[in-house]
Amino acid sequence: MSAPGDLLRSAGADKSFGEWLADTRAAIRGERDAEVPCGECTACCTASQFIHVDPDERETLAVIPREVLFPAPGFPPGHVLMGYDDRGCCPMFKDNECSIYAHRPRTCRVYDCRVFAAADVVPDDPEIAARVRTWRFDHPTPEDVIAHEDVKHRAAADTDPNPTKRAVRAVAG
Repeated sequence: MSAPGDLLRSAGADKSFGEWLADTRAAIRGERDAEVPCGECTACCTASQFIHVDPDERETLAVIPREVLFPAPGFPPGHVLMGYDDRGCCPMFKDNECSIYAHRPRTCRVYDCRVFAAADVVPDDPEIAARVRTWRFDHPTPEDVIAHEDVKHRAAADTDPNPTKRAVRAVAG
């Protein structure tokens, strides 16, 4: 059920659930970027999230000011995190858009809030959760229904308290 005033959006952007799932799994494996029909939504940019940047992302690191980066705990040297400002916004989020979009971190390029909708998992951030409630998947074949139910069952069986990890693992298969 959507929140009042929300529009229901096709989560697959004219793809079946199975096609969306295959594309999303490829993004999770790092084989492609996620293609998310964000429209005017910027919830992930304003959700007080730390953004991981790998040392091989040289173009990205070249455009992010060093003062907003710090070593990523638990990762080898060279891995960094980009924090957020006092309003919870990414420091690269300027004038209601990503100021480094063409060179945004890999983490941003593969992020897809539809994993929460697919896994029937509620994200921690209320703005992202509101967006997730508006997504609807198309199931034109019995295989699409079975694949979607499988993702939901995997998420429900995962006991990790982190909703993002549960949703991504369920979708990744």
